[in-house]
Amino acid sequence: MIDQLYQDAILKHAKAAVGQGKLDAPTGSAMVDNPLCGDRVTVDITLDGDRVAAVGHHVRGCLLCQASASILAKNLPGRSVEDLHAVATAIDAMVRDGAETPAGWPDLAAFEPVHGVRSRHECVLLPFEAAVRAVGQVRVSA
Repeated sequence: MIDQLYQDAILKHAKAAVGQGKLDAPTGSAMVDNPLCGDRVTVDITLDGDRVAAVGHHVRGCLLCQASASILAKNLPGRSVEDLHAVATAIDAMVRDGAETPAGWPDLAAFEPVHGVRSRHECVLLPFEAAVRAVGQVRVSA
């Protein structure tokens, strides 16, 4: 099972570290952590109206958490805040309940094996939770 969790796709995304680093002037920023495993993620988001213009992140955590943050930063810019909420709900259902990979986010398929390892669910979900909290701090104007 560990081999499935830390497959090449996860390693590739973690190593790419898309969006790694703090944004200069984010619209919103949020930090979340998992006290059980020690993962901590800070996500910065810059909005342009109701669209995400940029995503930055700082991850102190495992490869799953790093890969999840990288995939989020790669795929979220250009999408709406509503899209963020939808994908956060969908990835939660995928990881916790074994639901299908969220539509339009094929990179998230790499996390399908996490469904079988309950102790790793939060590792994948933390960046999405931080992003939702970051946009929740601001009023979105269309």
